[in-house]
Amino acid sequence: MRYLITGAAGFIGSHLCTALLAQGSEVWGIDDLSQGNMDRLEHLKDHPRFHFTKSCISKAGLLEEVIKKVDVIYHMAAVVGVKRYVEEPVRVIDVNVCFTSRLFELAWQYDKKVVFTSTSEVYGKNSDIPFRESANRVYGPSTKDRWCYAISKTAAEHLCLGYIKKGLRAVIIRYFNVYGPHADTSAYGGVATRFINQLLNNKPLTVHNDGSQTRCFTYIDDILKGTIEAGSCKDAEGNIFNLGHHRETPILELAQIILDVSGIKGEIVFQPYKEFYGTSYEDIPRRIPDLSAAEQILNYKPVITLEEGLKKTFKWYKSRM
Repeated sequence: MRYLITGAAGFIGSHLCTALLAQGSEVWGIDDLSQGNMDRLEHLKDHPRFHFTKSCISKAGLLEEVIKKVDVIYHMAAVVGVKRYVEEPVRVIDVNVCFTSRLFELAWQYDKKVVFTSTSEVYGKNSDIPFRESANRVYGPSTKDRWCYAISKTAAEHLCLGYIKKGLRAVIIRYFNVYGPHADTSAYGGVATRFINQLLNNKPLTVHNDGSQTRCFTYIDDILKGTIEAGSCKDAEGNIFNLGHHRETPILELAQIILDVSGIKGEIVFQPYKEFYGTSYEDIPRRIPDLSAAEQILNYKPVITLEEGLKKTFKWYKSRM
């Protein structure tokens, strides 16, 4: 099989490149490196079946040439990170909607299968827990830039579904709080690896608000299994799947688990949302996936516990200090 991965130097994209190559496939990767990092792909630089191009997917000529060569496209390129989409709403919409529209058009034109990676953010403030793929989406006001990411991914999903009606073979997957080695540890990254980075740099773990907000954290290896199956399973085409974990964890508990698995006596401090995100932010109190569809069609079952995954992740970052 031949694959194109957009956002190949990103956290999940780089892991997916490695996993598909390990299966014997040929992989083309595209990334403009605005958020991606070539360190994640260093081990693949001399791989005979890996072809990387530094480019934005808005360059239609290049994108078209690569799409002609492959069987399946994993579209992972996006502007991500809560702090980033609070700060850059215009770029979020340009990349996540406008550039994505062009990719769907080319994939449809050349009859290529697409796996579009969406997000649990699309559910917004819906209080009907757990989130089913058919659930209503509930968003806050336009004056809160925090919602531009959810809306951009929702618009991209509608584009994908529209092309499916035209004959595009596509699958939409919605990720729930993925963590693991190579994840962004900066202020723009996920909370689990931000905590680990703070701990390893002798800083207090900064919990926003009171830490009662909950998420379902999913280790990268579990996510990869579901993602790869979405690209190979014929029955998945035309459907939307949640990929995540069943366990609901408050952020304050996450911080304490990281302290426990690390064996380091660290400090936990609390910070109001507005000090970190500014006034254009609104949080989601609970985010829990219904995994029934993924379990039935993708045979998806997350098996790595939060403690096990955090221990692996902490060990990896510690070894690179």
